[in-house]
Amino acid sequence: MSPDGIKHRVVIKIGSSSLTSLHGEISRKKLERLVDEIVQLKDAGHEVLLVSSGAVAAGYRKLGFLERPTLLPEKQAAASIGQGLLMEAYSELFLSHGYVASQILITRSDFSDENRYQNVRNTLNVLLDRGIIPIVNENDTVTVDRLKFGDNDTLSAKVAGLIESDHLIILSDIEGLYDADPRKNENAKLLDKVYKITPEIEEAAGDSGSTVGTGGMKSKIDAVKIAMASGITTFLGKAGVPNIIKDAVNKTAIGTYFEQSKEHAVNLNQKKQWIAFHSGPEGEIVITEDAKKVIVNDKNSLFPADVIKVEGTFNSGAVIKIVDENKAAIGLGVVGYSSEELNEIEISKLETQQIPVIDYEDFVCQLEVLLPVGV
Repeated sequence: MSPDGIKHRVVIKIGSSSLTSLHGEISRKKLERLVDEIVQLKDAGHEVLLVSSGAVAAGYRKLGFLERPTLLPEKQAAASIGQGLLMEAYSELFLSHGYVASQILITRSDFSDENRYQNVRNTLNVLLDRGIIPIVNENDTVTVDRLKFGDNDTLSAKVAGLIESDHLIILSDIEGLYDADPRKNENAKLLDKVYKITPEIEEAAGDSGSTVGTGGMKSKIDAVKIAMASGITTFLGKAGVPNIIKDAVNKTAIGTYFEQSKEHAVNLNQKKQWIAFHSGPEGEIVITEDAKKVIVNDKNSLFPADVIKVEGTFNSGAVIKIVDENKAAIGLGVVGYSSEELNEIEISKLETQQIPVIDYEDFVCQLEVLLPVGV
């Protein structure tokens, strides 16, 4: 157990460069070290889910490529080989310690549909409750760009929120978040704790430091925002440092810890997490300035009289974007009318409509989640 004697649920994200050799193939030594550290957590009674990159990096040389491919069909073919190689290695290593691993391959569309989102959540909870170690990756063999999460940093944060994890540990080839790019500024300082993602922090986020991985510091900051809005403590550190995972859970590791301050605390429930991070808006409504104050400040619902304009085609129950008259995003919400119904409501009858266009309970404010809506 952790020093507080409590069983924790931990999501660990490991980057491609932390799993592969300089030649782009799976490094058995790196895998063994990672598995040994995860086993330490399991032996201590914690629940662990692993989000593992490395499928494309592990498979592309088996296709005869000397460098990581750039064309989508080639990357998907490499992933189809690499996913099998990764799972074979993980399964063998975990079984040698008495633990069973399972593979979960998902796409963004699995999260954008609320029923499928709940199905994924239920499956993961059964696996974790049974002591299994789920190994999650995006289904790169079939995913097209418009359905991609973007990178496994984002995927790990969304999965951590999905299963209500206590910790998200993101490991890569960097030690943590610096106040400047350490590759360009020798005076850059490692930030130990961060309580709020400021514009200065986002500006300091650089690109990927590796030719193997796809996610740079910006993607990690985006992932941190999602995790923080879900009330999850996040750690960013360097893979390969002895006991980095155990120390990260115990909050003694060298790296950067991201945790909400009390004055900026936000902890979205499962419904609002789905609306904010997974749904993808199907349309848009423009509302009045008075209505903006009602839903943001007064925390009340929106009614048809609040709507100035409807854009897009959607059904009742869809997630839509709410914007003001200047087209500035206000938030996302589940709509109580279809676009056709909203467009057909006569102006003279607006005040008599009792069904909210957006019920406040199904609304997520952009400022609350600290993210552009629809990320």
